[in-house]
Amino acid sequence: NVAPGETVALVGSSGAGKSTVFQLLLRYYDPQSGRLLLDGAPLASLSLEALRNRIGLVPQDAVIFSSSAFENIRYGRPDASDDEVYAAARAAFAHDFLSALPEGYDTFLGERGVRLSGGQRQRIAIARAMLKNPPLLLLDEATSALDAESERMVQAALETAMEGRTTLVIAHRLATVQKADRIVVLDHGGIVEQGTHAALVAQGGVYARLAALQFTA
Repeated sequence: NVAPGETVALVGSSGAGKSTVFQLLLRYYDPQSGRLLLDGAPLASLSLEALRNRIGLVPQDAVIFSSSAFENIRYGRPDASDDEVYAAARAAFAHDFLSALPEGYDTFLGERGVRLSGGQRQRIAIARAMLKNPPLLLLDEATSALDAESERMVQAALETAMEGRTTLVIAHRLATVQKADRIVVLDHGGIVEQGTHAALVAQGGVYARLAALQFTA
């Protein structure tokens, strides 16, 4: 169970089942046994459109469309006003670098955002999710190396996006797992540990070993 407004970090080695949780929530496929509920309603009872309208996804590899920066953000909610798009960009710490592009927000970003750095692409994806303003946010943190400044800005944008919102995050950053309300440790498709960062480290189990190996301060 995930409480409204709770931030839950999913942690585990490769193949543990973290991505499967997201795929089930988005109904890329349905569980073979058991069921998933969203606000008390079985996911299978909701249309795909109704379900996905209630979920915001920031994937590990941020999707950038062959259109302007402005339209890339507004894709999150096509009926959003211009002011709402700009507000989402500011909240995601994307406004400054977008304004500095040759044509500002009207700059064509190219296929997969080739004109942008990894951190900039991530912040556009975060702005898109914030504009959508969904009750449930799914974050798959990027594992690719970012420079220190990009790392700081992406982390700040993620923290803003998570405020007051139910969030599930596939976590690769120590800062994220430390601030999560709860950490769920997955192994071979099942939950093996749950708790806070401090409690799980003290426990000396699977999470403590993962933290020592995977996370850097």
